[in-house]
Amino acid sequence: MTKQQARKLYTEKRMQLPVADRNRFDDLLLIQFQKLVLPEILLVHTYLAMEAKKEFATDAILHYMEFQHPGVQFVIPRVNAETNELDNILHTEDLLFTTNSWGIAEPVDGTVVDAKEIDLVLVPLLAFDTAGNRVGYGKGYYDKLLAQCRRDVLKVGFSYFEPLDKIADSASFDIPLSYCVTPHRIYEFG
Repeated sequence: MTKQQARKLYTEKRMQLPVADRNRFDDLLLIQFQKLVLPEILLVHTYLAMEAKKEFATDAILHYMEFQHPGVQFVIPRVNAETNELDNILHTEDLLFTTNSWGIAEPVDGTVVDAKEIDLVLVPLLAFDTAGNRVGYGKGYYDKLLAQCRRDVLKVGFSYFEPLDKIADSASFDIPLSYCVTPHRIYEFG
């Protein structure tokens, strides 16, 4: 299956999930994530979920991370129109947000953090395959971000669905996930 085919199919599948199933899957995703044995994590990059696209919201994951890793900090992405890349904005209590042209909440301003400082990236996705390749929304922002991170950064995706066998048009610049968490198991990639 190609990225375009997977993007269409998994967008439809996610939009058709009943609210009760999504709520149950959200709980199961948290339970599965809690099974991961993570090294010390000081800085986590997290996306802000698009509710209109029924994207998995990472709030419960972040609360768990705060409990497991006291002192952990979070960065939130903001599209940098000049570079066409993501800036990592340090989350603070007084951070103000706006909605961008894609309907995604992003920080108005704030402290930009170098991608090399990030220990864990929570990566948005629509689908993934058994090799850890992911299908996002097609803009390439996360591929660029992951390329800027340290080689040992942990890359974790969350999916309501099990993996595809193979994404046929994965490219050499695509950076595979370290893990993908589904309601029923954790997939680990080399």
